[in-house]
Amino acid sequence: MTGKQAEPGQGRTSLSVRAREEVRRRIVERRYPMGARLVEREVAEELNMSRVPVREALRALVTEGLLELLPHSGVRVRRLERDDVRQLYEVWEPLAVQASRLAARAVAAARPHEPAGLTALREVLARAERAAAADEGPREVAAHTAFHEEVVALGGNPLLARTVEQVSWQLQLLFGMREEPAHMRAQHADMFRYIAVGDEEAAAACTLLHVRDSRAVAMKSLFGDGRGDGRSEESLYTKSS
Repeated sequence: MTGKQAEPGQGRTSLSVRAREEVRRRIVERRYPMGARLVEREVAEELNMSRVPVREALRALVTEGLLELLPHSGVRVRRLERDDVRQLYEVWEPLAVQASRLAARAVAAARPHEPAGLTALREVLARAERAAAADEGPREVAAHTAFHEEVVALGGNPLLARTVEQVSWQLQLLFGMREEPAHMRAQHADMFRYIAVGDEEAAAACTLLHVRDSRAVAMKSLFGDGRGDGRSEESLYTKSS
């Protein structure tokens, strides 16, 4: 027998992964807007795929929290309500702070050498600045998300990385729905500076400030204020449905 034969279902799995990545990208870039109903047949036609891998992709994205099941059938792009945003930040805050602390610790432990992850962080910062200067919102959002992912990777804790991955796409969706103030880009630079010198507590404190500022900006941008206390208020996106 010559050549390696594909395992049963391997091709379908690959197509399902491709479909999930493409639908996810369209959601994050808002080509599929908040609250939009996604019809399996139509998505399959758009992606030039059969319906089976698309069906599997849509199910996976429901699990990721980017899609939600409709009462009777089908799915739609999830609307982020006030409580959703509040809960997301409640989870992300301690994870982001610990990630920065571990990244700084890894840098200190590697001295006098510079770990490769620090170079990756520096490059992502530069990419975000270029995207901001060119007013390329989706690229800037992707770079900011990548920055936090690289901080996690530098820390070298696989369990933390898997935990952060569970919320990363919801965060990227949220980042893409609001303006990114210049001072928050500067906070990334501050985080990098403290991580690069191996100062765990300063990196953690700077990250805490950054996450809380990000939460306040998200609440103001999406709901008109920074209250975030979970009290009943109609979502901005409910009005467009």
